[in-house]
Amino acid sequence: MRASTFRRLMNLWPPFLCNSIRVRQLSDDWREAEVVLRLRPWNRNYVRSQFGGNLFAMTDPIWMLLAMHRLGPDYYVWDKAGAIDFVAPGREDVHAHFRLDDATVEALRAAAAGGEKVLRWFETDVKTASGEVVARVRKQLYVRLKPRAR
Repeated sequence: MRASTFRRLMNLWPPFLCNSIRVRQLSDDWREAEVVLRLRPWNRNYVRSQFGGNLFAMTDPIWMLLAMHRLGPDYYVWDKAGAIDFVAPGREDVHAHFRLDDATVEALRAAAAGGEKVLRWFETDVKTASGEVVARVRKQLYVRLKPRAR
């Protein structure tokens, strides 16, 4: 599936659509993505800032999806773990940028070449338009070469 089609479908996915989360950009080569979370009355918390669950949700599937498409169908790619550090209240729209470079993809391939499982952490800052960090999100991916591909 083309990245542009996938981006449109992600924006219709209920966890994103209902919470004002949008994949603003997804590069054709699956190297980069930009996700935005708009602050709306229905996704504010009690103190009128971004709901923490939405801050995590906006980042949740992105690293796995980029890795799956960059590595290709010969690899299992799963989310293994995640953590979020709330740095400041998000009182406006926020965004997160993801970039999976060639060196990281090649390192994952090399580490998984013998069929071993590979666990790798990825980090993303969730920021306001002015660059203030609202949250730091860490996701751990599980990567393994499928048996038939060895």
